Amino acid sequence: MKDYQDVYMTPGAFSWNELSTPDPKAACAFYGALFGWSFDTMKLGEGDYQVVKVGEVAVGGVMKQQQPGPALWGPYVTVESCDATVEKAKGLGATVCAGPFDIPTVGRMAVLQDPQGAVMQVISYFPREE
Repeated sequence: MKDYQDVYMTPGAFSWNELSTPDPKAACAFYGALFGWSFDTMKLGEGDYQVVKVGEVAVGGVMKQQQPGPALWGPYVTVESCDATVEKAKGLGATVCAGPFDIPTVGRMAVLQDPQGAVMQVISYFPREE
C-alpha cells in the first residue's frame, strides 16, 4: 500500500487540514471523542499547536485563533512552488491574504482567496530528510 505521506507531497493534492479555533482544548476533546483522533503538542511562538493524528499518521492541526471570528477548518493544497502558485493565482484574480512565508522545517506557504471568496492555503514542502 502506498504511504499516505507520498500522497501529501503530490502537487495538486489536499495535504493538510487545520482548525483555527478560540478553544483548541475543547476542539481536541470533541474531535478526539468523535473520530478517535490523537494529538501531539508542538510548542510554537504563538502558543501550542496540536498535531492531529489518525493512528500514527499526522493529518492536520489545531491552533488558537489569531483573530476574532468563527472557528474555521482550512485546507492546504500541495504545490511545486508556493511563490509561482501565488503569482499564477493573482493573475487569475485571487487575493493574497498572507505570504508567501516559510514555516521552519515544514515548507513555504501562502493563504489565498479565490475570486468567489473561498480561502485556502497552498504549501510547497521542504524536502524530507531520510
